[in-house]
Amino acid sequence: MAVAVDFEAFTCSCRLAVSAEAAVEPALGHVQSFLRSVDEACSRFRPDSELNALQRRGGGKASPLLAALVRTALAAAERSEGDVVPTLGAELAELGYGPAVGSALPVSERVLPAESWRGVRVDDDGVLTIPAGVALDLGATAKAAAADQAAREVQERFATSVLVSLGGDLATAGPDPWEVFVQDLPHDPSTQVQLSGGWAMATSSTQKRRWRSGSFERHHILDPRTSLPAAPVWRSVSVAAPDCVSANVASTAAVVRGERAIPWLRNLGYPARLVREDGRVLELSGWPAKELQP
Repeated sequence: MAVAVDFEAFTCSCRLAVSAEAAVEPALGHVQSFLRSVDEACSRFRPDSELNALQRRGGGKASPLLAALVRTALAAAERSEGDVVPTLGAELAELGYGPAVGSALPVSERVLPAESWRGVRVDDDGVLTIPAGVALDLGATAKAAAADQAAREVQERFATSVLVSLGGDLATAGPDPWEVFVQDLPHDPSTQVQLSGGWAMATSSTQKRRWRSGSFERHHILDPRTSLPAAPVWRSVSVAAPDCVSANVASTAAVVRGERAIPWLRNLGYPARLVREDGRVLELSGWPAKELQP
């Protein structure tokens, strides 16, 4: 029987579950240590993070961890055709989400984030190039990548099936399936599914991480083509996929695309559950199934 422990990281409620009871304490220590390293590498909210230090210098040699996280973010931008990008840091800050970015260009002089990500580079030696006026924010993919790596490392080190849930990003490793309860806010529609071992799930929500900016209420998922919060078509989107980064790219891009997400998700073929602003639920590609699997 699986043993689970809850903890907090990245200001999110997190959970670690393992099938081998003896592994839970050492696995938790390993996961928490790894997540601290991720936070120190790429947090936009920590003045002392490696990313912020490089941002202030306009780029430079990145650690292997940060370089890998930036490469993952750039690959996500490519896969999503510019819907999920790592170059929204200045725009989020100007809308009131996170610390101010001193080096950002005036809005009238900027390339929209849907295109500015193409100027970000990480060479084979890990040297990071950041275009003038661009502020990186890896929040769209770093947490999902961390969930994938943490689950994989726990399974390899401690010989146990494992589930790692970091807020809305969930990854598993090992052969055992997992029962997953899917709900965004307490009053939202809910469901429970069985996720095959080795698969992952991500939920992107416009209802969490909200704040007021002037007379407007904002959410943190921005449309890179407008630099504004995505239109309120979906309250949340949940996607199951073979890895958490793929699930997160699909769920986040779906929020950005609005109604255009439906044919796009069908083409991807991943099981998806979309909750409309009025609470109606749309299920695609085999969701719900007794077991979500390849």
